[in-house]
Amino acid sequence: MTDAALYFTGPETVEVREASVGPPDADELLVDTRASAISAGTELLVYRDQTPDGLPADETLDALDGDLSYPLQYGYAASGVVSEVGADVDPDWVGRSVFSFVPHQTSFRTTPDSVVALPPGTAPAVGSLLPSVETATNIVLDAAPRLGERVVVFGAGVIGLCVTRLLAAFPLESLVVVDPVERRRALAAAFGADRTTTPAALDDGAGGGGSDAALDDADLAVELSGQPSALDDALGVVGYDARIVVGSWYGTKREPIGLGGRFHRDRIDIVSSQVSTISPELRGRWDRDRRMDAALERLDRIPADELITHRIPFERAAEAYQLLDSGTDETVQVILEYS
Repeated sequence: MTDAALYFTGPETVEVREASVGPPDADELLVDTRASAISAGTELLVYRDQTPDGLPADETLDALDGDLSYPLQYGYAASGVVSEVGADVDPDWVGRSVFSFVPHQTSFRTTPDSVVALPPGTAPAVGSLLPSVETATNIVLDAAPRLGERVVVFGAGVIGLCVTRLLAAFPLESLVVVDPVERRRALAAAFGADRTTTPAALDDGAGGGGSDAALDDADLAVELSGQPSALDDALGVVGYDARIVVGSWYGTKREPIGLGGRFHRDRIDIVSSQVSTISPELRGRWDRDRRMDAALERLDRIPADELITHRIPFERAAEAYQLLDSGTDETVQVILEYS
């Protein structure tokens, strides 16, 4: 049977091409992909050619070697079933549902230590959400929310909603989510936000001098909108000695950020959270295996049916990217499904 793989071939262009996978080597698994999730953040930057020149695809993932120049395979959220194993691999792997950080492709070969065995009964689409939950876990570890804090999350996309779900389990004083899209704000409320608002409401004075302490004197802001301008909004809602954790990757997008006023005098910390590494402050106790285990334990706490808005056959992948690129308010998580 002929396999196929998705290629980014130019700005706003993807193609499904034939691929040759072949049988597994002695130490490998052959996995038939059942679902893969599209990142509406990183992958859209690749799709739109908004990534910095010469940047490696991801030096921590073997399947993503090379840089982000066209043509390239990209993606890192594949869920499938082991169909065959090599001579040196335990045959009990056959039939197991697994996750792997590999690009969108109908099947792939990999080693057992490069997959994550999914809990029995995990639906393929749910399994493909694992990297989003792992990213959210990393962001919450970096944010280190404390008892009674006022927290504001900017962005109710997939990562923002997963972060909201995790933060809702903490004994916070308040959890506010900021997003311009009504549907996403409704999802944020369903995922545990105490209240939601819009960036326009912040511009109109909901933060920065009003009576709403949650939006004028926040202890912690988490920026996940993918829009650099939201970092300026975050600076406007936090108080003295507050923390801003930036999980967004802006690529080549630029916006003016006001660092000449309160940021300087109020000693506001701005830190980056990126899932490829563990914070140096945590490495004595945490590694990637422990973080993945924490994400796996929380995977079933994410309401996947509410998060996944579109399921599109792999052979129509171009439609999926066009849908995400259009910015329609109805889109949250898009999944590619494989027959």
